[in-house]
Amino acid sequence: MRKQLDWPPLALLATLLVLWETLPRVMGATNFPSLSTVLSALATNGSEIMLHVLLTLRRVAVGFLIALVTMVPLGIVIARSRTIALVVEPVIDLLRPLPPIAIIPVVTLFAGIGDGAKIAVIVFAASFPILIHAIDGVRGIHPMYQMVARALRLSPMESRFSVDIRAVLPVLFTGLRLAIASALLVAVTAEMLMSTDGIGLFILHSQERFQIANGLAGILVVALIGWLINRLLLIADRRMLHWHHATSGAYPK
Repeated sequence: MRKQLDWPPLALLATLLVLWETLPRVMGATNFPSLSTVLSALATNGSEIMLHVLLTLRRVAVGFLIALVTMVPLGIVIARSRTIALVVEPVIDLLRPLPPIAIIPVVTLFAGIGDGAKIAVIVFAASFPILIHAIDGVRGIHPMYQMVARALRLSPMESRFSVDIRAVLPVLFTGLRLAIASALLVAVTAEMLMSTDGIGLFILHSQERFQIANGLAGILVVALIGWLINRLLLIADRRMLHWHHATSGAYPK
């Protein structure tokens, strides 16, 4: 049954690729390169594109890891302390709607336009999905878990690691997928605005030089990388949280 359900998205993808190849030829649009033209540009500039992609992924990885190791503990603390929540949550609600790109002028004032500035913007973009899901995940823990922790005489720190983090993982993985997508998006955009390298700058320069096929090749690589990262997170979700999906009866696709 699962294999049958996989056919519709594959058929849709194949249809879109065929349209991408045929429409530019039928329309004769010089500014709309066909799929084969974009793939040819990718083959020609593959080494340069991958070099820029690796630089972008390094920034994304650093920013995402910083957000992860700081926002998960912070989310648990906020969820468990009403006093801290009353102080911190209004600030979160104030900052959360801000587009990450909007803080670039402020970041450049303090950090210039180097890697530190771009990583700071990525951290800002990735932090809120992780933080919000960590808070909601802990607050959604069934009271029975805390009763078990008290019955086992666990210390508050042991309870945080043995109960809170384990119980929050199913919700947190959704936040991680949103965070990594935001981090990749913001990294590419930040590189367009304040970088000397990275796939964002490659795409921007390709557009400025009217090398549309090269720019689309870079966009295609970014899309494939985003899809691959999402699939890896789904695989990690299935393997790490098999106990949760077995009890809930739902497995991530």
